[in-house]
Amino acid sequence: MSGSGAEKDVELSPPLTGALGLWAWDLVGERVQGDARFAALLKLPPETARHGVPAAEVYGRVHPDDRLRLRIAVAGVAQGAEVFARDFRIVSDEGVRWVSARGRAKHRADRRPRTFTGILTDVTEQKRAEERLRIAQSAGGVGTFEFVEGFGTVDVSDEFCRLLGLRVAASLPVRTINALMEPGDPPLIGGSAAGGETFRTEVRIRRADDGQLRWLAVQGERRPASDAAEPTIIGAVYDITAAKTAEARLRELAQTLEQRVEARTQERDRLWNTSRDLFGVVGQDGVYRAVNPAWTGVLGYDEAEVVGRSFRDFVEPDDLAAASEAWSGGGAVSLEDFDARMRGKDGAWRWVNWTVIPQGEAFYAVGRDVTERKQLEQQLRQSQKMEAVGQLTGGIAHDFNNMLTGILGGLDMVQRRLASGRVADAEKFITGAIASAERAAALTHRLLAFSRQQTLDPKSVDANVLVASMEDLLRRTLGERVELAVRLAPDLWRTAIDANQLENALLNLAINARDAMPDGGRLTIATENVRLAEAVGELPPGEYVQLNVGDTGAGMSAEVLARVFDPFFTTKPMGQGTGLGLSMVFGFARQSGGDVSIESDLGRGTRVRLRLPRNLGDEEPVEAAPEAETPLGSGEAVLVVEDDPAVRPVLLELLRELGYAPVEASGAEAALKVVASEQRLDLVISDVGLPGLDGRALAGRIRAARPELPVLLISGYAGEAGRRADFLEPGIELIAKPFATNVLARRVRAMIRR
Repeated sequence: MSGSGAEKDVELSPPLTGALGLWAWDLVGERVQGDARFAALLKLPPETARHGVPAAEVYGRVHPDDRLRLRIAVAGVAQGAEVFARDFRIVSDEGVRWVSARGRAKHRADRRPRTFTGILTDVTEQKRAEERLRIAQSAGGVGTFEFVEGFGTVDVSDEFCRLLGLRVAASLPVRTINALMEPGDPPLIGGSAAGGETFRTEVRIRRADDGQLRWLAVQGERRPASDAAEPTIIGAVYDITAAKTAEARLRELAQTLEQRVEARTQERDRLWNTSRDLFGVVGQDGVYRAVNPAWTGVLGYDEAEVVGRSFRDFVEPDDLAAASEAWSGGGAVSLEDFDARMRGKDGAWRWVNWTVIPQGEAFYAVGRDVTERKQLEQQLRQSQKMEAVGQLTGGIAHDFNNMLTGILGGLDMVQRRLASGRVADAEKFITGAIASAERAAALTHRLLAFSRQQTLDPKSVDANVLVASMEDLLRRTLGERVELAVRLAPDLWRTAIDANQLENALLNLAINARDAMPDGGRLTIATENVRLAEAVGELPPGEYVQLNVGDTGAGMSAEVLARVFDPFFTTKPMGQGTGLGLSMVFGFARQSGGDVSIESDLGRGTRVRLRLPRNLGDEEPVEAAPEAETPLGSGEAVLVVEDDPAVRPVLLELLRELGYAPVEASGAEAALKVVASEQRLDLVISDVGLPGLDGRALAGRIRAARPELPVLLISGYAGEAGRRADFLEPGIELIAKPFATNVLARRVRAMIRR
């Protein structure tokens, strides 16, 4: 290769056993040489690879997601790093392969390397094995850890973090883990292996996220020190809370219940003894008086382990409500063909189909094991679910990859312009990146709407006024070929919904109707009051405001109509629709307490009925007059509570730009210390998703300490904040991420003024 401009071959050693290829990288001439295996991997003629190819051609064969990291690693060697190590993916016509690149630089006297050489090893199967191990650990609820004695951190798996209620990370401080231990219990890390090479212990922790007390089994082995490392402890943890609870219940039963002598017949009925079905005699209090031997064969319990205990001890809690009906009303109700999950002695759940008949002061129950039938039904449902999940993830990946390409590409171009001093045309790349980010935010909101996890702000809304205000916008959207007819019912009831989301829903329906009428047609929007005397689908009886949207378009077949609410399902050509429009309408309607239904016939158009709950209150929505310019502060003190180190500096700098004096806190504990001090504060801005004490709980603590201090919560996702009125209290408000600067500025200004 070239060291000073002239072509010169670099001597390559014979291929190593197991190596995929050998290479030599000229950092001065930016060319790469490789042996025959290296050439085969990159799909190059062997002679071409041996004489060297431009480094850019090597980067071009690397997976786009790994390309930047590889460039950074090579740049590190160029700046003086001696060892090069990077795993990345190679893309070819035969698919994607993982390779591990390991090399070493040859330094000159000035410590600036000229070349570095190394080997590529195919680690595809290793990567697949690691992924399978990760999935197996997650499915089995087993977390793993590796700890080198004397170190302050421990390497952990994702499932380890989830078991302890901690944010997923590759490594954690030992003190963070051991701080979760219950008083009196040994430390989870560093205390188990002191007595020998292998160990197993059981400890109690308080989960970091919800504070629940959980039992964990910890087992592993201690590997002695070697010449290269200190003693290492490798172990696994898994949750045994259910088993511990059952043990405690059995101990309590053994301590509190006396031996009961029950009258038995001289000879049991042959059917009672030989039937594979579960027989039981149950009192009106729900306590078993007698059971047959089939309980041992099906569930593993001896008679003595069942008699004297309530049926509730054996039934899955989710099935208890329906099962309890058999003993309601003083013992006069029969229960037939009822499926319930029964817990076996080994902890496994078995599906049992029950028939319960009252007779005198007791119930006679017969149960048949139908676990195999249920498993077949579950497999069918799972296959249908996986089809929907595959469509969902494929759509998300396609759209987000496009948007991330715009964002990363734009920022990369800006970085290049800044590095070379060409800032004149950087603005257009920034504008493009912002546009892609806004599209990604819009897609996130649509996904939250579909999953009914968006934060709604319901108010009393007159749907007639809302539709009338949108009429001009709808006419411009539909174009001249589509006629719009609006029929508004007189004396229309008010409805309690989020007006912005209803506007989005109507606009989505209008756009779908327009696309279904390429040659023109008629779109009709009508409102009416509807009383449902009985439930319609999942919609309970009651009074609703109904919006009818009908078109004279092409209509839909029965197959398309059945999937119309599926996320990312669309009949439009690629690039002309996300398939989230009707999914968003469906999610918004359900989350608002209403429903949406569609009727359609091929060639005869489509009719959509959107039902929203009537608002029985008579409050009027109060609309604040929008400010023309971004309002600025006057040096007011604003406490910013944000645990994300990438977001917190942005918020602090933004508030400074708006004229405020921000005070920084990285978590709830630090924020409470500031609130308890003499520090002057005019407003608190806190993220909802804080570790430990979340933002909503923190706001309550702050309001208790300083009742006059308002709190603004910010979050990109707050599942428990589905309805602002249910989630927030006076003095606490919520704004969703991402938000524009002027939106934040107006909200901060308004809250401080109040």
